[in-house]
Amino acid sequence: MRRGPSVFNRISIGAGLVFLYAPILLLMIYSFNDSRAVNVWAGFSTRWYTALFRDSQLMGALWITLRIGVVSASIATVLGVMAAVALARGGLFRGRTLFSGMVYAPLVMPEVITGLSLLLLFVAVGLDRGFWTVVMAHATFTLCYVAVVVQARLSTFDTALEEAAQDLGCPPWRAFFAVTLPNIIPAVAAGWVLALILSLDDLVIASFTSGPGSTTLPMRIYSAVRLGVSPEINAVSTLLIGAVAVGIAVYGSVSRRRTAPARA
Repeated sequence: MRRGPSVFNRISIGAGLVFLYAPILLLMIYSFNDSRAVNVWAGFSTRWYTALFRDSQLMGALWITLRIGVVSASIATVLGVMAAVALARGGLFRGRTLFSGMVYAPLVMPEVITGLSLLLLFVAVGLDRGFWTVVMAHATFTLCYVAVVVQARLSTFDTALEEAAQDLGCPPWRAFFAVTLPNIIPAVAAGWVLALILSLDDLVIASFTSGPGSTTLPMRIYSAVRLGVSPEINAVSTLLIGAVAVGIAVYGSVSRRRTAPARA
């Protein structure tokens, strides 16, 4: 007979969840506060959401952040899949250890070091900092996360399916796109979403590599918070939390629909 979790475990789990999500819940509640003071409740109101959409600086920073996130996540996904295929299918080729270390280095390297090194690189090659430098920096930073997710999926993929396609006349590249890629597409999509979220959340690397006209939303929020927390910051943060929650729910629903026939 299986026993449920003990009282201590339940208390520990509850305390951990409260510690993690209570600040987020308070932020979302006070985004509907009618008062400008963020710690004084003065009634329910949506005035700060209206003010947010009228704030051209915040909306411009949000648009730039979304563009940077989508472009950099797409680039990182393509390069990350290529790196994962090389590591999972390449065998013990010469330089594998160095290549693997270079791919996974951003996972353990402090963001300050990554941002500073990229800044020095852009200055050395004479590249003006702006939209594309932030895109390249974020693609470099998030590539390793895509490679980790996709390589884990490739390690459990049955290569006999791809070999059967090649036996029937498919060249290797066509067998990969016709057989392997459709089977690992959930991992590729998960890597893309992870890269997008990391790009939207980044502050340190973007601060080093951004220039005029490429101020991201985290940079704008950080500069605004230094002068005092505004209810508009709570509103934009609540919208971001809602967008992430909707994305996770949609991805979970699609994943369940894909796995339901296999379970049946």
